[in-house]
Amino acid sequence: MPVFCDVNRRLPSPRCAGWVLLVVMLLVLPCVARADEAVKLTPEQARNLGVSVARPISSRTDRTLPYPAQIVIPTPQLWVVSAPVAGMVTNLAVARGDRVTAGQPLVTMESPSFVSLQRDYLHAVVQETLANQQLKRNSDLFEGKAVPQRVLETSQTEARQAGIMVAERKQMLRLSGLSDEAISRLTNEAVISATLTVNAPQAASVVDIPVAPGQRLEQAAPLVKLARLSPLWAEIAIPASDIRAIRVGAKIEIDGYAAPGRIILISETIDPATQTILVRAEIPNSGELHPGQTAAARINFLSAGENAWEIPYSGLVRRGEQTSVFVAIDGGFRVVPVTLLAEDQDHVVVSGPISDKDEVAIGGISALRGILARLGASE
Repeated sequence: MPVFCDVNRRLPSPRCAGWVLLVVMLLVLPCVARADEAVKLTPEQARNLGVSVARPISSRTDRTLPYPAQIVIPTPQLWVVSAPVAGMVTNLAVARGDRVTAGQPLVTMESPSFVSLQRDYLHAVVQETLANQQLKRNSDLFEGKAVPQRVLETSQTEARQAGIMVAERKQMLRLSGLSDEAISRLTNEAVISATLTVNAPQAASVVDIPVAPGQRLEQAAPLVKLARLSPLWAEIAIPASDIRAIRVGAKIEIDGYAAPGRIILISETIDPATQTILVRAEIPNSGELHPGQTAAARINFLSAGENAWEIPYSGLVRRGEQTSVFVAIDGGFRVVPVTLLAEDQDHVVVSGPISDKDEVAIGGISALRGILARLGASE
C-alpha cells in the first residue's frame, strides 16, 4: 500500500501559495524515499505549491535524443603522397576536391636527384653487361683449362654483385614513381630526363595540396593529401550518464541522411573536461556526407518491446544513481522509478511503468520532495 503524507493538518488558512510552500519546506528533514511513497494533495494545495504537470510523449523506441556528431575521415583511408626525390614543383595537375583514379598524374617536378638516379641505374646496367661478358669469357677459358677455377669463381661473384646493383637501382627508380615501362624504355634508349611525374597510387579524393608551383622541396616532403570518403566516421561525445544505453554494433542514424551506420567503438576513457565518452560510428557515404561537417546523430538503445517516453528535464528526480518521476494519482502524486536513457538541457528520455495517459509533475518538484523527506523523518 502506498504511504501517504497528508498535508491537511491544522495549519492556518494560507493567504498565498508562497506561505504554504514555506511551511512545507520548514518541515523537511533528510531521508531516503521508497518507490511506493506518495504524497496526498488536493488540487488546490498542488496549485498553491506550484506543482504543474505534463503528459509524457512517446519517443522512438530505438533511438536516443539527437547528439552532435563530427563527420571525419577514417585514418586508414587517409594518406599523403610525398616527393620521391628533392626537386622543384613545376605543375599541379589536380586541385583540392578533385576525384582521381589510380595512376592519374598529380604533380610534375624537375629534379637533379632524379637525373642522378637514372644515371646510376644506367651505369649499373653497363657494369652488369661487362660482368656477364667477362663471366662468359672466363667460363670458356676454364673449359679449355686456360684459367684456374678461382678466376671463374671471381667472375661469377662479380656478375652476381652487378645484378644486385641493377636490381637496387631499378627499385629506387620505381620508388621515385617511374613505371616498369618507363624503366624499360630508359634501359633501351638511355635517354635521361629531369622531369618527374608523381601519380596517384589509387582512386581517391584530393583533400589538401600543401605545395605550389615553383616551390622547392626536400625528399619525402608532402605533395598531395588523398582520402577515400566512403565510409566515413561519425564521432560523438556522449555524456557518461548515458553511455550504459549504447552498445557496439548498435545502429546509428544521421538526421537528414538515409543510410544508417553502426557503432564501432565506445572509448574506455572519459574526457575530464566535459565528462563525455567518445563514441565512433562507421557510416557509408554516397556523397551526401562531407568530412568536417557537424550533424545530429541518433543511436539505437532499446529493443522493439520496450517503451520510451520524453518528458521535460525538470520532471526528473535524481537520488544518487536512481532516477524517478512524480506521477499524478487520485488525491496526490506517487513516486515511479524510471531508467534514464538520454538527456539534453531541455528534455530527458526514460523507460518505465508510465504512459502518455499519465500526468508527470514538472514543476514544484522541490515541494514534493520536501513532503517525502518529512514523511521519511516521521517514520
